[in-house]
Amino acid sequence: MLILGNGRVVTRNPECPYMEEGAVAIDGKVICKVGPTDELKKAYPDAEFIDAKGGVIMPAFINTHEHIYSSFARGLAINGYNPTGLLSILEGMWWTLDRNLTLNDTYLSAMATYIDSIKNGVTTVFDHHASFGAIKGSLFEIERAAKETGIRSCLCYEVSDRDGKDKARESVMENAEFIRHALKDDSGMIAGMMGMHAQFTISDETMELAAANKPDEVGYHIHVAEGIEDLHHCLKHYGKRIVDRLMDFNILGEKTLLGHCIYINPHEMDLIKDTNTMVVHNPESNMGNACGCPPTMELVHRGILTGLGTDGYTHDMMESFKVANILHKHHLCDPNAAWGEVPKMLFENNAKIAGRYFDQKLGVLEEGAAADVIIVNYNPLTPMNENNINGHLVFGVTGHDVVTTVANGKVLMKDRRLTEIDEAKVMADCRQAAAELGKRINSR
Repeated sequence: MLILGNGRVVTRNPECPYMEEGAVAIDGKVICKVGPTDELKKAYPDAEFIDAKGGVIMPAFINTHEHIYSSFARGLAINGYNPTGLLSILEGMWWTLDRNLTLNDTYLSAMATYIDSIKNGVTTVFDHHASFGAIKGSLFEIERAAKETGIRSCLCYEVSDRDGKDKARESVMENAEFIRHALKDDSGMIAGMMGMHAQFTISDETMELAAANKPDEVGYHIHVAEGIEDLHHCLKHYGKRIVDRLMDFNILGEKTLLGHCIYINPHEMDLIKDTNTMVVHNPESNMGNACGCPPTMELVHRGILTGLGTDGYTHDMMESFKVANILHKHHLCDPNAAWGEVPKMLFENNAKIAGRYFDQKLGVLEEGAAADVIIVNYNPLTPMNENNINGHLVFGVTGHDVVTTVANGKVLMKDRRLTEIDEAKVMADCRQAAAELGKRINSR
């Protein structure tokens, strides 16, 4: 038994959204009670008690689009790299990096990402992996890191023809093997999808190969219309728009997740809506890569299940929240834009997306829900109540304000100290591997 109490409880349960002096009681892997601190301490006198000290107790974050393999890119300078657009960014930075990754690099990249996720209060991650230097076994290395750190993970490998047919086939088989493995797992902490890079790097032959090897229980995780080049390629080579091509290959559906969706039109939105396909928005990445602003507000208004991710740009979901908030206000020249839509994406839709792959109820503090809970060191300057929770969070909180992280009932971080792993040792190994990776890249 564990109680996190003496805090302002933000439940995300519409029946009782906020509690000024509340607590959350955890029994094993699930929440067994939410209520006043004194009542829960009396009801469970033998439970371990973690004092929130007046901070905010809330559901842990879910990141619905991450790139673990990008961990070692921070500060990396590649000789001759001078991008002029998305294609040169992909070729010059990301594909160069992933072609040089070893299996150990993938494992350590995952450890670094998961450590940062824990420290930012993220306990569920949908990752989209690439390591064309070492494909076979790469998803299993990420799973090893996920189990060691305690992070719930839905994994896939991005299928692509960019390095030839043999590696495209190998990447399909890595997905298929991992999906079958994940479907047999009964921990509730691992899931798999059929990953795809983007349609402009995938031939019809490889599309068919992926479909033939994908178990029926899962969908696809694919980048869609991230850059205008992707759309132009599809129109030129296939005479149709991107979502139409995906529709023709039966890729759309309730288990499929589309990343970005910047250059899509109303017809494509109709297809996404009619097939109950999911979308994930990655605002910082779109801005940083100069790709443009997607019609995310329209997607939400149309009732398309649209979540919020980071694309590896950060592991702080509050940072993504803040950027999405101002991006759409700026783009639409509307100060009222994104106030309701972005919190809905982060706090409601991400949980719904996760719910299509994990049986536990996530993203809410209520009896029977998964025990994924964080404590945020935030003592509001102005009154806080059920009507202004999101305003307090977007203007007053960052991921680094998270002081305690609990996932699946296990305390992963307490008072900013990781409890399950030796952070200093792992990060020392990561720094050495990152330095060696940089030398390999620039010596070729």
